[in-house]
Amino acid sequence: MKRARQKFVAENEAPQTSQKSKKQKTCQYGSVFGESDLHTSMDWGNLPHHVILRIFQFLPLVDRARASSVCRRWNDVFHIPDLWRRFEFELSQPATSYLKSTHPDLIQQIIKRHADHLQYVSFKVDSSTESAEAACNILSQLVNCSIKTLGLISTAKPSFMNVSKAHFASALTVVFVNSKSLSSIKIDDTPLDDPSLKVLVANNSDTLKLLKMSSCPYVSPAGILCVADQCHGLKELALNYYILSDELLLALSSEKHVDLEHLRIDVVSENPGQVEFHTIKKQSWDALVKHSPKVNIVMYFFLYEEEFDTFFREETPVTHLYFGRAVSKAMLGRIGMNCPRLIELVVCANGLQPLDAELIQIAERCKNLTAMGLGECEVTCRGFVEFVKMCGGRLTQLSIMEEVLIPDNDYSLDRLHLEVSKHLGRMWFPDMMPTW
Repeated sequence: MKRARQKFVAENEAPQTSQKSKKQKTCQYGSVFGESDLHTSMDWGNLPHHVILRIFQFLPLVDRARASSVCRRWNDVFHIPDLWRRFEFELSQPATSYLKSTHPDLIQQIIKRHADHLQYVSFKVDSSTESAEAACNILSQLVNCSIKTLGLISTAKPSFMNVSKAHFASALTVVFVNSKSLSSIKIDDTPLDDPSLKVLVANNSDTLKLLKMSSCPYVSPAGILCVADQCHGLKELALNYYILSDELLLALSSEKHVDLEHLRIDVVSENPGQVEFHTIKKQSWDALVKHSPKVNIVMYFFLYEEEFDTFFREETPVTHLYFGRAVSKAMLGRIGMNCPRLIELVVCANGLQPLDAELIQIAERCKNLTAMGLGECEVTCRGFVEFVKMCGGRLTQLSIMEEVLIPDNDYSLDRLHLEVSKHLGRMWFPDMMPTW
């Protein structure tokens, strides 16, 4: 009788539990869609616009386009302006690229219906000239745009350089003239020229804050001076060393300019052994830092050892240094002597001579150093521990290949990581060469 009574009670309580669970689910759905939408929320075709819009924002372009064909409501959301403020055109030749090219019909639809909505636009092209020309053709049609950010990206060799200068300049001018509010531009490895920069400045001088234009051989020092003189809100500038000059630094240091936050300089050897790099005067560097005391000066070096002679013979306010090729001990010694503002140093290669003395000198004199990376170099374990001890916990990034470190009588590799970890105040291990 007792078991029968328990079974009876359980059977009668089950529906109540189910009703409670159903009520909880109702509250959950109601909190998302509102009580009035409860009965329609399970019908995908009747989801609220803001929910569909949120889903579309997470979908890749191809999936988003497919989803727009589900029903009229989804198609309406597909054309809401908020979805078209940020867009990346991918242009490629199927036989030679891994990129999934944006469908031509969709491109034309965007130009026709959403050109005036585009604000953050990039063009990603493969190594083919055809793809770069297709990008220029699209730029030429953006006559009703209000773009704020523009990026031109070559995923392999700089294919934009294969486009005729006239065609490229004409296409870019359309955007420069019609946007009127460009604030950020990345156009590395392109046939950008001085007349194009003048058009940019004439139409966007009040809004331009970031300009990255490394490896643009048709831009002269006069062209970039025009930008420096007119764009008083410029915060970040990236260019090649060959157009860096004392005049440019002084222009960026004039009272009418706001503080520059980042100056990136690519020092690249175009014709090894045939180019002698010019010297920038200490007074010009000092003027820039006096005007913009927090400026980050970033230099990327891709030179051969014999081409470094011009650099760091006197104090230079560089903050970030990257050496993509081998750099000599003597050069690293100069950095320790003449780069007191140095924050980050990355050396990809040096040779087979231990760099103990150079690293210790850098630790002594570069009091702001917080990041270090060493590739194909050699440092004794004892010298490395001394370097870390001098820098202490301020080294927030320390990337050293295990092959760089030479065991000695004081430290084995096993003991090294414990000693370094102690001085850094966190667990540290050298990087391992990846194996496949």
